[in-house]
Amino acid sequence: MKHYKHIFFDLDRTLWDFDAAAEVAFERIYEKYNLKNLGIPSAHEFHEVYHPLNERLWELYREDKITKEDLNRTRFVLPLEHYGINDTDLADHLSEDYVYWSPRIVRLVPGTMELLEYLKPNYHLHLITNGFQEVQHTKLNGSGLEPFFETLTVSEEAGVKKPNPEIFYYALRKAHAIVGESLMIGDEMAVDIDGARAIGMDTVFLNLKREEVEGKSTFAVYDLLKIKELL
Repeated sequence: MKHYKHIFFDLDRTLWDFDAAAEVAFERIYEKYNLKNLGIPSAHEFHEVYHPLNERLWELYREDKITKEDLNRTRFVLPLEHYGINDTDLADHLSEDYVYWSPRIVRLVPGTMELLEYLKPNYHLHLITNGFQEVQHTKLNGSGLEPFFETLTVSEEAGVKKPNPEIFYYALRKAHAIVGESLMIGDEMAVDIDGARAIGMDTVFLNLKREEVEGKSTFAVYDLLKIKELL
C-alpha cells in the first residue's frame, strides 16, 4: 500500500447526504407555499420530478454551458412547468428557500464522523467540491465537519469545475501536496474519479448505490467505513 499523506474528499453524496437533506428542504417549501393547492400531490413527488432536471442543469453548469444564476433561476421553473404552473416569481422564491434550507439541514452519509476521526490523526484532510461557495461553507460550519479539514477548494474559487484537471492541481497547490502522496475519494466516477486520475492521483470510488459504472479507480468501496481497511 502506498503511503499517502493527503486525503482529498468530495463533499456532496460522499460525506454530506445531499439527497436526504434535500427531501427535508422540499417538505418545508411544500408546506410553506401550499403546493398541494397548486396540484402537486406531495413533497416527495415534487422532489422526484425536480431531481433529474436539476442533475441535468448541474451537468450543463459543470460544462460551463449555463451560469450559477441560470441554474438557480431555472431549476424550479422546470419542475413547476411539469405540473402546468408557469410562475417565475414562485420559482424564484422556491429556489431562494431551498438554497437557504438545504445546507442547514444536517444529514451526513453513515460513517462520516467515524471515518474522519479515524483518519485525522494520521493524514492531512482536504475537500474539493463543485458546489456553491457560500452553500458549502454553511454545510461545514453547521455540521461539525469543518475542524477535520485543512483546506476547502470550491470550483467558484478555483475558476474551473471537476472533472477539469486544473481544479485538482489547484487543490494540491493549496494543500502543499504532491500527486504521489495524495488520494481522492468521491462518489461520481466521471467527475471525481476521472478528474483525479487525469493528473495521476490514486482514487477511491464510493459506490453507495452499488451501480454498474464505466470507469476505473484505484480502489472501490460500497460503504464509507470500508475506507478504514484501505488506510
